[in-house]
Amino acid sequence: MPEEKKGKTYLWLEDRQGKAGYTFWKILMQQIRPDVIVESKKIVYDNSFDNLQVYQEQKLLKRYADKRKNVFLLGLICFEYILLEFDQLIHWIYAPEDDFLIKRSGALKAREALVKCLSSGEVDYKMLQEVSLYDVHLDSHNIEQLSAKLLFDLTRNTGFEVSKKMIGECWIRSCCEWDKRQEDDICGLDNNRLSLKAKMQSVYRGTSIMKEFSKTGLEVLL
Repeated sequence: MPEEKKGKTYLWLEDRQGKAGYTFWKILMQQIRPDVIVESKKIVYDNSFDNLQVYQEQKLLKRYADKRKNVFLLGLICFEYILLEFDQLIHWIYAPEDDFLIKRSGALKAREALVKCLSSGEVDYKMLQEVSLYDVHLDSHNIEQLSAKLLFDLTRNTGFEVSKKMIGECWIRSCCEWDKRQEDDICGLDNNRLSLKAKMQSVYRGTSIMKEFSKTGLEVLL
């Protein structure tokens, strides 16, 4: 939720300092808009549209935000979904001949179906066969929980691994500055190594962040 205050722009997050989401947003904004101040606020919620409690809180928050000309709510589900929808995600985390492309085919199909569904404006993702086959506990999960589970399953045991507590070094460093990298740790960027700034620019362009920022008038020069 960006807010302009006394000539300054703030990005307020639900994520707490030290958590993966906060780290992601802090690094992203440092690279694409270093003047924006990232803060953790208890009044801000992820846009988990099928979590009834969060939905009610969002309605209340929107009512207050609508009264202010310098406060904008971003229509972003959660940081895990942002990375999940990233158009270069699979190309980055897996090498072309990676065994994970076969071993994790169910998760890959679920991700493709989920992103296609939500990007088209549909919200009934639980009816998708690929998603229901992937998550046997789907009925008890909301979109934020599903996104977190799916992203972790796709990225685990890679330099891009993401959990609630941790975001992989390969998201927040230039290639290849991962201290614990082994000789057989080869990703899709091995032959096209990127700086941290280039990575964050790609994430900005390849996700819904760019569209949501543009709605608020927050300009990013790439």
